Amino acid sequence: MEKLSVKPAGTVVLGGDVTVNRLGYGAMRITGEGIWGPPKDRAGALAVLRRAVELGVNFIDTADSYGPDVSEELIAEALSPYPKDLIVATKGGWKRFGPGQWGHDATPAHLRKAVEGSLKRLRVDRIDLYQLHIPDPVVSLSASIATLAKLQSEGKIRLIGLSNVTQEHVERARRIVPIVSVQNRYSFADREWDYVVDYCEKNKIVFIPWYPMAAGQAADEAVRRIAKAGNAQPLQVALAWLLKRSPIMLPIPGTSSVPHLEENIGAASLQLTEASFKELYAVPEVTFSR
Repeated sequence: MEKLSVKPAGTVVLGGDVTVNRLGYGAMRITGEGIWGPPKDRAGALAVLRRAVELGVNFIDTADSYGPDVSEELIAEALSPYPKDLIVATKGGWKRFGPGQWGHDATPAHLRKAVEGSLKRLRVDRIDLYQLHIPDPVVSLSASIATLAKLQSEGKIRLIGLSNVTQEHVERARRIVPIVSVQNRYSFADREWDYVVDYCEKNKIVFIPWYPMAAGQAADEAVRRIAKAGNAQPLQVALAWLLKRSPIMLPIPGTSSVPHLEENIGAASLQLTEASFKELYAVPEVTFSR
């Protein structure tokens, strides 16, 4: 029996010199309901984080708004002092007002405060990858990115990424500082950002898809059939599709369950045929409300 590991998925390089395994872990779901407060099962959340690393995950994505603060604190509790090859990425630029409630704040003052807070909660002197969580409609993108560039020059951030952005945002940011990653919503049935994936591949920018399970579309008839034929689970097929979509793709499926985590990691060993890949590419897209 093949040993369960993320390693069959291969690797991807952030910023030219940071290599990570190409199936990470998104730490949003280890918080409470509505991504608010502590988890109901704290020991279970810590166990998921530790099991992810045991299975070869060396890229964990979080944000100061997950909890808020809770996800970062749990990561540090579970894994600090960190393995040398583990990259912990976090984000800032969202504020929280309650369960399921989010709001913009990418002002320079807030981002500086957010970075300082993340450094403390993660128990590090430098954040491996810091991502602007989302552009703020009332704050100049240049001002937000220039703040992150300044924090990088101060040694508080190693690499800079973006989240929830258009290609234009990426291009504007790259005029100020190197951008090593883009994190947008993306899946086989949610391909709004196809052109951004292509742009990232052309420019050697890692693409980190969130919501990789397509809002339940992993239950699509075609996915179920492909999964059954490959003795796999539908969610594994959805992840395998992402891995095949582009060599710069770095999926970060999240869960608060060890069995579910292990199921997700199983996708690293699943190889889709070209025919199956194209069939899923033709699945009607999910429509998301704006």
